[in-house]
Amino acid sequence: MQNAKNEASNAFATEPIGKLITKFAIPCVISLLVNSLYNIVDQIFIGWGVGYLGNGATNVVFPITIVALALSLMIGDGGAAYLSLKLGEGDTAKARRGVGNALAMVIVVSILLAAVFLGFINPILNLFGATDVLRPYALEYGFVIGLGLPFMMIPAALNSMIRADGSPKYAMFSMILGAVINTVFDPIFIFVFGMGVRGAAIATVMGQVASFVFSIIYVFRFKNFRLTLADLRPQVAVCRNVLSFGISSFITQIAITIVMALSNNMLASYGAQSVYGSEIPLTAMGIVMKVNQILISILVGISTGAQPIIGFNYGAKNFHRVRKAFDIALVASEIVAVVGFLIFQFAPMSVVSLFGSEEGLYNEFAVLSFRIFLLLCPLTGFQTVAAIYLQAIGKPGKSALLSLSRQIIFFVPAALILPRFLGVLGVLWTGPVADGLAFLLALGLILYERNQLKKVSHAE
Repeated sequence: MQNAKNEASNAFATEPIGKLITKFAIPCVISLLVNSLYNIVDQIFIGWGVGYLGNGATNVVFPITIVALALSLMIGDGGAAYLSLKLGEGDTAKARRGVGNALAMVIVVSILLAAVFLGFINPILNLFGATDVLRPYALEYGFVIGLGLPFMMIPAALNSMIRADGSPKYAMFSMILGAVINTVFDPIFIFVFGMGVRGAAIATVMGQVASFVFSIIYVFRFKNFRLTLADLRPQVAVCRNVLSFGISSFITQIAITIVMALSNNMLASYGAQSVYGSEIPLTAMGIVMKVNQILISILVGISTGAQPIIGFNYGAKNFHRVRKAFDIALVASEIVAVVGFLIFQFAPMSVVSLFGSEEGLYNEFAVLSFRIFLLLCPLTGFQTVAAIYLQAIGKPGKSALLSLSRQIIFFVPAALILPRFLGVLGVLWTGPVADGLAFLLALGLILYERNQLKKVSHAE
């Protein structure tokens, strides 16, 4: 075990940065993509098997899965950042306690969230924009998804720490296993057994259970240490540090929930006053949000792949490697973001047509949604890398501010103001407005931190 630890440490300190980021980012990207594809696969099969009302119902339920993911990533990414920093400092005992406390927290939180959602499912669906037409489908789909929340949240948190322990491929296969099961059983339950949205939900939970089992096995196989029952006993200081390191990831995800809840209600309200009605904008924008989540998953995956490298070298005071890791992650993220922009602007129907055979007003609004809402998505690459970088170097407050800015500070006022003048299209224009303003803030924060890093490097 000591040899494995030394080997991992030497790799973070000496192996070429580009090679390291590739090693960690690719499995991380695949893992996050697979997580996003759970809902995308459901929507594709539901779109063809049930119709756009079924997809509208899954969009109403989707925010609760984002809440679950937000809590998981706050605990898991926080535990991973804590693990990387403590390993960089050579403190294996604290790294072990951080992982143990993070695991205990996510188990408790996942059970509580499932209980709250199932106990208050009707008012929660109303909060997320359910209409009378969509509610029966949403209840059918949401009840099964609620039962499976612990099986979604625990592996999502564990995978972040598994990657930071130096096993990105294991984390990747954990998520792939679940996705394959979901993809295989979705069409069987929907088309063969005629179970509709309930069948899609059951297939999703089956995949999550498989990932859960695979991830739990790793708990007994960490490379750098062996967890004990004592490590699971919560310590206030350790839990506080883990949560503070992961707060940026939490805000990034929970803000998506706030954005979706606000957007759904605004789309339903202003859509009813337009030729599109309420259900078309709700369904079309839900698809845009989920497709955009794929882009975000790739960007976060690249950034998260760089996180343990940045965190370790920052803790070890190898600042030139910290800067290089940031630069490489930024270039890779921007390339991906620009490719996404080109697809959304010049081939949006190729994406829309994946989710069922619709026509007329539905297709018209879906195309407008992609082109307007994601107009400045290339700027998202910089914002994402900047937030993870700040988190990795132990600046959770600034990372949280950056994550909060795009989704809440800039988005919410724009969503409340623009539709008053532009109607339902005003909801779409909130995306580029928020992206542009958040980019300016991210640029300022990164320039300041890079300047501080340069001063520290010269002082060494």
